[in-house]
Amino acid sequence: MEVISFAGDGLAPDLIPSEELADCAGTALEADGGRILSYGTGAGYTPLRELLGEQLGVHPQRVLLTNGWLQGFALIVEGRVSAQKVVVDYPTYDRALRLLYSSAAELVFLDLHEEGPTLDLLKDTLRSIPAPALALTTPTFHNPTGLSLSLEERNRLGTMLLQRGTLILEDDSYGLLRYEGEPLPTMFELSERTIAYSTSFSHTIAPGLRVGVFVLPDELAAELAAKANSTYITPVLLGQATVFEFLQRGSFEPNLERLTSELGKRRDAMLAALEQHFAGSSWSRPEGGIFVLLRLPPGTNAKQVIERAEGVTADAGADLSALPNAIRLNFAGVALEEIEPGIERLAAAFELAPGP
Repeated sequence: MEVISFAGDGLAPDLIPSEELADCAGTALEADGGRILSYGTGAGYTPLRELLGEQLGVHPQRVLLTNGWLQGFALIVEGRVSAQKVVVDYPTYDRALRLLYSSAAELVFLDLHEEGPTLDLLKDTLRSIPAPALALTTPTFHNPTGLSLSLEERNRLGTMLLQRGTLILEDDSYGLLRYEGEPLPTMFELSERTIAYSTSFSHTIAPGLRVGVFVLPDELAAELAAKANSTYITPVLLGQATVFEFLQRGSFEPNLERLTSELGKRRDAMLAALEQHFAGSSWSRPEGGIFVLLRLPPGTNAKQVIERAEGVTADAGADLSALPNAIRLNFAGVALEEIEPGIERLAAAFELAPGP
């Protein structure tokens, strides 16, 4: 039996424009191969930084390109958060969480719920603690819940953190993957581009390109570019140049339109399959992104359900700082026709689980 995987945060092969990317890589090498295949600045491929600076309305010096989003986040965390307070969403992206724990950060959680985040509780907490050194938040199509903050919630969260002088890092990696509803301004835009902003081309073009994007205050951008050179000598310029060519030739927008159409179908198929096979459970209903968070009845050990399941895998909520009865489901990493049988296999394992 071939395993159907709802785990991780990748894209299914049919969603990646591999043929055009191969052509983009060839074009980039032909046009600028000497620079692309040499050592480069730790800040990343200059033409792409300039193009993104123009699109985001900032000076290119503020743009740092990294080997994936996680590498950039690691550069920010290193030496900055040890024994310091850090505000993070609850639940939280597991790899970011591990970096914070390994750096001895003291975490302050903003709980996310369908009815809204616990902003009042966070406000009370911030009054009684030293100013946090960092706040990491994903206000649009959050990982792992798929939830989004309203306009009012974005403004409130940004205001209370800026008043404490906290460095806010917005993760907007999934923000462009919207299937319904009206887009909201990013917290970066609401702050008049003063907070730190980050995104990735892993979910809008291809994860294997490893291109993370960070817009940072000038001094921090220069500091992290130097740290990047010291850490890995040079970023992967070929991947960044390939992305530049893909954007430059106007391929990004039609690819995004195709991608969101296909992902919307997968989202709908997953919600329909959950309705059919998981009566008595609840789940998020995101307007975009790539995740649905399934909540089994209280007392259920979701990790044991996943381990018992045959021919399907997913990520247990306990590994994402979420409740032990939760399961994160990535509907972007599988073919459309795999979603219903995958959910059916997972439901069969749940039905065999011992009761709470």
